[in-house]
Amino acid sequence: MLAAASWAARLKAGLARTREVLNTDLGTLLAPRRIDESLFEELEAALLSADCGVEATRALVDDVRGKVKKQRIEDGVALKAALKASILERLAPLERKLDCAGRKPCVIVVAGVNGAGKTTSIGKLAKWLQGRGASVLLAAGDTFRAAAREQLAAWGERNGVPVIGQQGGDPGAVVFDAIGAARARGADVLIADTAGRLPTQLHLMEEIKKVKRVIAKAMPGAPDETLLVLDAGTGQNAIAQVKAFDEALGLTGLVLTKLDGSAKGGAILGIAQARPIPILFVGVGEGIDDLRPFVAAEFVEALVD
Repeated sequence: MLAAASWAARLKAGLARTREVLNTDLGTLLAPRRIDESLFEELEAALLSADCGVEATRALVDDVRGKVKKQRIEDGVALKAALKASILERLAPLERKLDCAGRKPCVIVVAGVNGAGKTTSIGKLAKWLQGRGASVLLAAGDTFRAAAREQLAAWGERNGVPVIGQQGGDPGAVVFDAIGAARARGADVLIADTAGRLPTQLHLMEEIKKVKRVIAKAMPGAPDETLLVLDAGTGQNAIAQVKAFDEALGLTGLVLTKLDGSAKGGAILGIAQARPIPILFVGVGEGIDDLRPFVAAEFVEALVD
């Protein structure tokens, strides 16, 4: 398990591209200078360049402006502290830990568009849960995408985790069988993969709704978590995905991946503004240990240097 200091360093490295975009502007912006309206205009431009989104940026700048007035801030160092505090105030409410205690098996449904890193995130999540003493079983419910079952099976083999699947089978049937298997084997957690899809593919969205209904029928009260995996590189488009999947499925949490390959990490603020759904995990690399619980304070420190 990664030490806290090691993970903080990796998170900071993962957000380097976003921080570079943001700090290129902030470096000059927060240098010794008079704090005036032109400075706030430049702050707004810097935040937009990091893909924070128009509404979130304006709300953030207004909040910082209020702090400057109330705290009588006169220098760049204090302004930076006020900016970090304002960002933290927006992200802290989104911090929530995954808790699978009290339910056996704890059923987690994972959704996301193709290419978001959904199946990879499932493998990493399984590893993280195992590291906390949980026995895990995977359901290969993505029968729509070619080789999805094989990809999940590879992660299962890598983690030593059983994978329940059927070649070309019905997703609902696969998950139903997986719940039975999880119960029979006494597994602590069942993670169900679902077909990657775009929110505009209505027939596929209906399919995933069916999977949730099958789960609820097989195990009343389940699923315990419905998570959406988001690619940080999609920036503001992630907000549309969150809204669509939430309306269709009732999301309980988000997993933000590929932060290391994007300069759009600021999109997390846009999500917080438009659809404040808890962020359970963030991913900053391809390694099996590169998915960790979202901690707002760590994220802010890594985002604004």
